[in-house]
Amino acid sequence: MTRAFKTLDDMGEVRGKRVLVREDLNVPMADGQVTDDTRLRAALPTVAELADRGAIVLVLAHFGRPEGVRDPKLSLALLVRPFSQLLGRPVQFVDWDAADDAIAALRPGDIAVVENTRFFAGEETNDAAVADRMAQLGDLYVNDAFSAAHRAHASTEGLAHRLPGFAGRQMEAELDALDKALGNPEHPVAAVVGGAKVSTKLNVLQHLVARVDHLIIGGGMANTFLAARGVAVGKSLCEHDLAATAEAILAAAERAGCTVHLPYDVVVATEFKPNPMTRTVNVHEVAAAEMILDIGPAATEALGDVLKNCRTLVWNGPLGAFETPPFDAATVALAKTAAALTQDGSLVSVAGGGDTVAALNQAGVADRFSFVSTAGGAFLEWMEGRQLPGVAALKR
Repeated sequence: MTRAFKTLDDMGEVRGKRVLVREDLNVPMADGQVTDDTRLRAALPTVAELADRGAIVLVLAHFGRPEGVRDPKLSLALLVRPFSQLLGRPVQFVDWDAADDAIAALRPGDIAVVENTRFFAGEETNDAAVADRMAQLGDLYVNDAFSAAHRAHASTEGLAHRLPGFAGRQMEAELDALDKALGNPEHPVAAVVGGAKVSTKLNVLQHLVARVDHLIIGGGMANTFLAARGVAVGKSLCEHDLAATAEAILAAAERAGCTVHLPYDVVVATEFKPNPMTRTVNVHEVAAAEMILDIGPAATEALGDVLKNCRTLVWNGPLGAFETPPFDAATVALAKTAAALTQDGSLVSVAGGGDTVAALNQAGVADRFSFVSTAGGAFLEWMEGRQLPGVAALKR
């Protein structure tokens, strides 16, 4: 297939060439230990392939928010050892002060992690001098960090205009999956959009109603839509001031022929805590002192039937307050249905966003979706239909 961007397959001979590879190594740490190595693992295929092809691999990444100030607690030197252990080969560390000499000493197949790009004050403003300085270190540029592609920084966007640019394997997989989900999807398409507040996902909802056949709204957001429809939602989390906006989205969906699915039975409680006394009721029977905390089993089963008639699913956000049992039931049940349909080959399922990944892991099905994006902000902006600077810069 011909893609809109070049990949490692288009690079040609790289032996002895210095390849700057932008990865996302911004992993959580506690007491000097990496607590979740998902992002380190995502970087392995590209880094290993380029090293195997004889390139001098120079990994660029940010870590935390040093905001242009050197902070030893945010040095990428801390990640060299865990990254090396996952790769199963030596990884060197290069500080910016001695970068030219250190890189000149590297041989084909060597791998080095270069110090935190955000130690440069001009990294986040895409300062031309910073991008020039980075570009001096390499011959070719690979962006493998979709999760940082929504930011026009020197290492994510500026470099692509100074060196021949390519998408790494993780970026390639991400962009291919997103194209299948919303770029050129097979219809009918369903979108699950959950989360606490409509206000954080307004642009997503407005963009999706014109592109999907079924829009499934869950989480606290659903309460705002129910209230806009005149349903009394008791003490539920609800943005009553957005009633007119919710109505406008529902009207736009109707014009576009998109069916919006709101829960008709819900799980309620008078207290928000683990395993309180709950009731499952019709949405019109929520008492004034109760909160809606999950979608009910009848609505969940009906949503499963919707997915059985769809070919593509894009998912962002949980259906209920999934971190607090038993309000993960609807999210887990629908995720298992989507996973089974994906395994059967009848559904392409793409999910993304931090809460979503956590929810799918909780359901034990993350590895049974077609693709799960670890990107948060970039995935959301893509769902809003926005152009991502780091991706646009890689276009052929």
